[in-house]
Amino acid sequence: MQDPLVVVEKIVARHRDTPGAAIPILQGIQNKLGYVSPLFLQKVAELTDIPASDLYGIVTFYSQFRLDPVGRNHVQICHGTACHLAGAEKVTDVLEHETKTSCGCTSADKEYTLEKVACIGCCSLAPVININGKIHGHLTAEKTKKILKGITREKDEGEKG
Repeated sequence: MQDPLVVVEKIVARHRDTPGAAIPILQGIQNKLGYVSPLFLQKVAELTDIPASDLYGIVTFYSQFRLDPVGRNHVQICHGTACHLAGAEKVTDVLEHETKTSCGCTSADKEYTLEKVACIGCCSLAPVININGKIHGHLTAEKTKKILKGITREKDEGEKG
């Protein structure tokens, strides 16, 4: 993989002359690297003369940006109205317990990042989670545990193979 700071330099070079380039630069970094670390913000500030504090303000204001990389399994837990009423909180509790992390955080082993989201758009399947782009619906505590065990089993089989 290419040095992340080289990636940042290339993205900045593409947008350097664009008025209001801060957000397109940050989006480019987020899309390419998966997060916008404080080190990346400092590099952008050096290359553009946009104050690092302004860049940090943008990254912390908009929920699309992350300051840390996500785990191998990015789990979005829907907490929209339908999911909330159907038991999203119980699903969240199970996920936090089983992955040994909290929503908004990545597990110590970097396997899971848990994120509460407002709505996934699958209300008829409530409660719902999205793991790496795959939707799992009609969840119960047991079904949620089973899904996590399946992920662990896939990882273990992949390491053996």
